[in-house]
Amino acid sequence: MAHHNINLTAPEISALWTTYMQESASLCFLKHFMVHMEDEEIAPLVKEAMQLSASNLETVKRFLEGENYPVPDGFSDADVDLSAPPLYTDLYALSYVYRTSQLTLVSVSTLITNVARTDLLAFFIQVQQKVTGLYKMSVDLMLSKGIYDRPPKMTYPDSVHYVENNSYLTGWFGERRPLNSYELGEAFFIIERNYIGILLLKGFLQCMKDKEIKNYLIRAKKLAEKQVDVFNLLLKKEGHLGTIPVSLEVTDSEVCPFSEKLIMFMITASTGAAISLIGRSLSLSMRRDVGAHYLLIMKDIMLFTEDGTQLMIRRGWFEQPPQSEIKPL
Repeated sequence: MAHHNINLTAPEISALWTTYMQESASLCFLKHFMVHMEDEEIAPLVKEAMQLSASNLETVKRFLEGENYPVPDGFSDADVDLSAPPLYTDLYALSYVYRTSQLTLVSVSTLITNVARTDLLAFFIQVQQKVTGLYKMSVDLMLSKGIYDRPPKMTYPDSVHYVENNSYLTGWFGERRPLNSYELGEAFFIIERNYIGILLLKGFLQCMKDKEIKNYLIRAKKLAEKQVDVFNLLLKKEGHLGTIPVSLEVTDSEVCPFSEKLIMFMITASTGAAISLIGRSLSLSMRRDVGAHYLLIMKDIMLFTEDGTQLMIRRGWFEQPPQSEIKPL
């Protein structure tokens, strides 16, 4: 089937633009990890992730050029200093691939449902398949190194049960039921992704010289720590141990390998993804008090993300997403 005469739809343009921005940013981090990599088990994983990002970038670039659509500036080697000392350990590089592959699987699943042109659909399905393999490799490696923190376990029921009254939804007053499997899982994963984010922020804070950006990163770290505290306390009240941070470390380097523009993009992009994930958690939470936690955190994150976007606009760093034009009636 010929595709050259089928113009891209707005969601298809968004899918390509978003993929280019995210992959170009991630590639900078992967290059930094790779140039300092010493662990012979982690190195092949990071190398494969780096090659996949580079390949995706080239494919998206060809799509856009074929449509005479401007290729985003995104990020490049100018945004990463490969001569700078390592800011993170090899174990954090493994955690980074694990986390970014998780986020990519979530986002690319949505992108697949938003595109219809067969060449784009084939591309994003291929991306999904390759990232699935990358995610499996990262999980297997984390398990073998003993750094994968498993979600809470629960007893198996002896039969099927039906909810008999509205007390199942109670959260603020009266006797609370135990968290169900959905609520337990979502609480665990919000803690996990914020632990990984806190470590990323520790590295940024260690090397950041710009006062305004440093203050913003401090806010980001406090926001992540708040989420960890809220949901760890929730798990402990339910008789679970909560989650314990694993030994994924930041080095003592104070030389920043990443541009301030790249750092701000990573933080605002991550918090933007968090809003979507918290929305999913909220939709799965049936106890009112748990849902309230998600609503309050979502409000905080939305305000924080807007402040970051405004900072980037003031600095001339906010690359405008694909924009439509108002058509006369």
